[in-house]
Amino acid sequence: MVRDMTTGNSAKQILKFSLPLLIGTVFQQFYNMVDSIIVGKFLGTQPFAAVGMTGSITFFVLGLVFGACSGFAIPVAQDFGAHDEAGVRRCVANIIHIGVIFGLYPANQAEKLPPVELMQDAYDYLFWIFLGIGSLMLYNLLAGILRSLGDGTTPLIFLILSSLLNIGLDVLLVWTLNVGVKGAAIATVIAQLISGLGCLVFMIRKFPMLRLTRKDLRPDLPTIRRLSGIGFPMGLQFSITAIGSIILQKSVNALGTTIIASVSAAAKVQNLVVSPMDAFGVSMATFAGQNYGAGRIDRVRRGVRQVFWMLTAYSLLALGIVYFSGSTIALLFVDASETEILACTQHFLIMNGLFYIPLGVIYVLRNTLQGVGFSKIAMLSGLFELVARSVMGLFVVALDENGQMYPRLIHWEDGKTYEVDRILDVRPAPAARAGGQGDRYTIRMNNQETHIFFEHNSDYGSAIPGRWFVERREA
Repeated sequence: MVRDMTTGNSAKQILKFSLPLLIGTVFQQFYNMVDSIIVGKFLGTQPFAAVGMTGSITFFVLGLVFGACSGFAIPVAQDFGAHDEAGVRRCVANIIHIGVIFGLYPANQAEKLPPVELMQDAYDYLFWIFLGIGSLMLYNLLAGILRSLGDGTTPLIFLILSSLLNIGLDVLLVWTLNVGVKGAAIATVIAQLISGLGCLVFMIRKFPMLRLTRKDLRPDLPTIRRLSGIGFPMGLQFSITAIGSIILQKSVNALGTTIIASVSAAAKVQNLVVSPMDAFGVSMATFAGQNYGAGRIDRVRRGVRQVFWMLTAYSLLALGIVYFSGSTIALLFVDASETEILACTQHFLIMNGLFYIPLGVIYVLRNTLQGVGFSKIAMLSGLFELVARSVMGLFVVALDENGQMYPRLIHWEDGKTYEVDRILDVRPAPAARAGGQGDRYTIRMNNQETHIFFEHNSDYGSAIPGRWFVERREA
């Protein structure tokens, strides 16, 4: 159903449009969540951590693709708001030209992924995701076009159907056929392909406005420049942000499998909790695009104010959700017996939840700027995110004031957590009982001096360089 958002009550228009987007965003998150749930429950903590390690890398590549897809749809929304049907068809046709070229490149690079930099499970997952990137792109391109015309329901229907298919394929490939981690990636690609093809058939049959003629299909350089001027900066914004995430993930990886699994579980929960922010953000991009095309800047300003207060209220609610139920939701991904992982997950969620209000502001303003065509300004905000994430990853997560890496906390087998007060000495040394070569840390903890070891293990690969442990001596 086509929805003209240039007339009527702006708050009601945004809410009506946001509801199917919210459900769609939840199901979009469900794709990766199902992969993680199946892998975590059936294959264990190590494969789950391996899939978690890929998050920042997939965010970098897929963020570029999906961000560009969202950006390409904005000129469609602007022309629709201006009642220029010929312009709508011209934009759609040239989006197809750009999409074919843009979608093929990452797939061709899949075999060039460096497995030496990753655990094997992580490599297998990334390989199949990259190989099927064209399938992932198809749905997002077509869904973006339909949403730009005010139809958020149709993409939702096909997304729900493909999500159910993804669950079935995950269970079949990972559990029944024992394909392993790569089975989860293959299931995601197949399910997303089906949802994209469903959108394509629907568009051809139900939207006369989008039925392209031979004239429409001719490449139009001004239109391509217009689409690229909005789409690619929007894609780069996602990728720039992802670079900071990669740096941050690298520091997290050095803290060991437990912390990797904790951050992975927390990220899945947080993505689900902030889904309404994402939905309102996409709504504002479409709302702003249509009204900008219609010359209704006054409605754009009013929509920004109304959505800001909506998201402020939701941010407080979301903080309450993660504070009281964060670790409970994380049980979707890890077993209840993994108490250490659950404790770290809860801490991560609460610290992030304290900043949900500024995050909501970012979603509103960034998407509005993109909707009115100022995608380069929005990209600058991504640069600031890159700087912030890089600083935290390089200098805060795992390093002391002298640039040395050490654990901040030690979770003992009695269930208690002890804070490391001070590093007294660090020197290369073998672990007497474990036999591995590493670094011996003399620390002060709980007003007592003790030793911990960081054992270097080449079998872990560069992403997880070793393990921390407290050595016990024979009585």
